[in-house]
Amino acid sequence: MKTTDPTVKRRSIPDLATLRADFTASVVVFLVAVPLCVGVAVASGVPAELGLVTGIVGGLVAGLLPGSSLQVSGPAAGLTVLVYEAVREYGVKALGALVLAAGLLQLAMGALKLGRWFRAISVAVVQGMLAGIGLVLIAGQLYTLVDAEAPASGLDKLAELPRLAADTAGSGDALAAFAVGTGTIAVLVLWPKWRRAARALPAPLAGVALATLAVFAFDPPVAKVEVHGLLDSVQPPGGDAFSALVEGGALLGALGTILAFALIASAESLFSAAAVDRMHDGPRTDYDKELMAQGAGNTVCGVLGALPMTAVIVRSSANVRAGARTKASRVLHGVWLLAFAAAFPAALGVIPVAALAGVLVHAGWKLIPVSEFAPLWREHRGEALVLAVTALAIVATNMFEGVLIGLALAVVKTAWDTSHVHLEVDGLEGTGTVHVRVVGNATFLRLPKILDQLEALPQDRPTRLDLTGLRHLDHACGMALSGWAERHGTTVLAAEDEAAAAPPPADGSESRPERKEAAGVRG
Repeated sequence: MKTTDPTVKRRSIPDLATLRADFTASVVVFLVAVPLCVGVAVASGVPAELGLVTGIVGGLVAGLLPGSSLQVSGPAAGLTVLVYEAVREYGVKALGALVLAAGLLQLAMGALKLGRWFRAISVAVVQGMLAGIGLVLIAGQLYTLVDAEAPASGLDKLAELPRLAADTAGSGDALAAFAVGTGTIAVLVLWPKWRRAARALPAPLAGVALATLAVFAFDPPVAKVEVHGLLDSVQPPGGDAFSALVEGGALLGALGTILAFALIASAESLFSAAAVDRMHDGPRTDYDKELMAQGAGNTVCGVLGALPMTAVIVRSSANVRAGARTKASRVLHGVWLLAFAAAFPAALGVIPVAALAGVLVHAGWKLIPVSEFAPLWREHRGEALVLAVTALAIVATNMFEGVLIGLALAVVKTAWDTSHVHLEVDGLEGTGTVHVRVVGNATFLRLPKILDQLEALPQDRPTRLDLTGLRHLDHACGMALSGWAERHGTTVLAAEDEAAAAPPPADGSESRPERKEAAGVRG
């Protein structure tokens, strides 16, 4: 006889309370997303509407796919610097081709089950990457804050700041824009302290809305967002866009940009997913599926010629705090963005650019781990050094090269940390044999230290070098120790020598040495 469980149907269909919670959360996320989508687009050097398109795709495409149930995707401040460099180098029309290729690469990485490997990336490198992005973003937006054009490179942005300050002080228009921008930043900082208001209206929207009202009331001479129209802004990449990436020796740089888009967006998304998982008790993230969801979203963004997308911790945390329970909240936020972009496109034209610059200066500051750096320096100085070098390298070079420098330094630091070795010396006070026991991991990184200590031993007495305490002995160290032993006539006890001298087991089984790293080192 067939029986049915009445609870199965209730589990498959969300109850009214869940739908109400998701609806409320979707509105909150929509209100947070609007100024950030527009601000990131303007800072990236593309039409403001493209930021909304990416937010819509993040909700309707990535939001529907499995992976992480509650994190929200869209254009991110963390990719602003890289997108700006790409647009400056290849043009807006080629942006879609770059994003499309990056999305396909993400899909391939997800299909190959590489999502979990992003968790193995050094946290110090990721924090340094975000800090470097934050520094360059702040430096660039300080120019936009006063309606001035920013220099191209990160170092030039910093070097020209004194001149910018002098020019601003002597210009009434620049001072008016500066007042609008700094006023927006003040609202962003103070608004969350007014908890009742912050629950009703997110700080980014409040800051931009108040700045827009102030500009409307007093009509200062400040720049406003240029409106191009949603359909006019969407430009799917054609053959000329792809040819622009391969002509004139641009292919290598384009491949580097695609790789940077894919890796940085993936890393930021998956680190965000890990942070969001700690904020709720719902289903955990499937990293491979989330990577494929991000890839599908970026593939669609590329087809539409829009900005690249990634999971955004600001919107994701707002989603969780607003009480979201299922992925319906992030899908609905995409619906609201689509409705806004279709019904009220002219609303963008009244927003002062300086207010959006203020939002991004505040976002850039939050990317820099100011409060965490001092404790990190006290407890893990090497990690703090990796973080600082990565950030400064991004400022001095560019995003891709800076991250590569940070990763290389992290690998060197890890190799150094794992190559701890020390010498235990007995018999120095007598006249007999000096016994030296080497313990730890002997690699080429510690070779100068080992040889210095061996050369400091008495030269007129016999020496016995015991290598059985080594967990690892690389080829360089083995050859160096062998050479030193031959020059000094030293007796060497290696791991297999110790095993050969051991008595056979009582059960008659064959004895097997635990280590053979010292092979080739003989006395």
